[in-house]
Amino acid sequence: MRFGLGLHGETVGDPTINGAPIQVYVDPDEGEKHRLTTEGGVDAYDLESALDPDEIARLELGPGRLSLLWKRPKRAALAETLRFDVSSVGLFLQADRLTFVLSEGPMPFGPRDLEGVSSVTDVILRFLLSTIRHYAGHLKAIRQVVSSLEAKISSSMENRYLLQMFTFTESLTYYLNAIEANGSVLVKLRTLAERLPLGPDQVAVLDDLILENTQCARQAQIYNTVLAGLMDARGTIVNNNMNVLLKKLTLINIIFLPLNLIASIGGMSEFSMMTQGMDWRVSYALFSIGMVVLGWLTYVLVVRATERQPVPGRRRSQGRP
Repeated sequence: MRFGLGLHGETVGDPTINGAPIQVYVDPDEGEKHRLTTEGGVDAYDLESALDPDEIARLELGPGRLSLLWKRPKRAALAETLRFDVSSVGLFLQADRLTFVLSEGPMPFGPRDLEGVSSVTDVILRFLLSTIRHYAGHLKAIRQVVSSLEAKISSSMENRYLLQMFTFTESLTYYLNAIEANGSVLVKLRTLAERLPLGPDQVAVLDDLILENTQCARQAQIYNTVLAGLMDARGTIVNNNMNVLLKKLTLINIIFLPLNLIASIGGMSEFSMMTQGMDWRVSYALFSIGMVVLGWLTYVLVVRATERQPVPGRRRSQGRP
């Protein structure tokens, strides 16, 4: 799917969009890919890289063209757990025509974000700025969700919330790699400012982008370090909650065990029938003594079995001295 935009955000109605200074391709089909590589002058490798979510961000400057591969955050996916991921987008600049190639929609920014721009270079800078702020917004959302999960883990005895924490740790790792790769592209773009060329105002905007991206990367690094460092502690909390529950259940069993024993002895009608020729006081006393002896023997056997440990590295001599 493709469409065109004017410099001030208006949609160009020409179906061929040859006259549109900004062209956007969302998940292009084979025909659109062929047109991009033949008529649009886009390299086939760069085109496939723009549609590959695992591709690394990079910048290439050639004669009369600029190829920029950028990493942007995807919409948060809510399946079993809330998941954040990144995708690739390609920006291809030739003369006064800018082509966006996205693997999925929607368009990163709307017509309102294009207000006040006067060149396609300004559009590129606006797009990069919107992506950095998109990352910052997602980091804030992750921090809020993690805070709510921390309160639930404190009283939880399940691994569900802990698995969600692992998912956020993985998302932060992907975000950190993508933001740092985008930072390398911004630094390279700053070094090539004179060759593009970029005006003084655009260079100042680019410097601000580098600063904001650095702050965003530092924030992602802090969140990732704190979250990864406390995962063991949170896992210990879940195990401790389970141990407390087992302790309570064991205490209940200890309380009712003597009561069950007394009820069982008092309800042995078959035993009374078998010992009817004997005084019940003697028969029940012998039965109680037998139970104590049997319990003591069981205890001794269990202790010996648990304390018996094999000697590591011990072998038979096999006839050698």
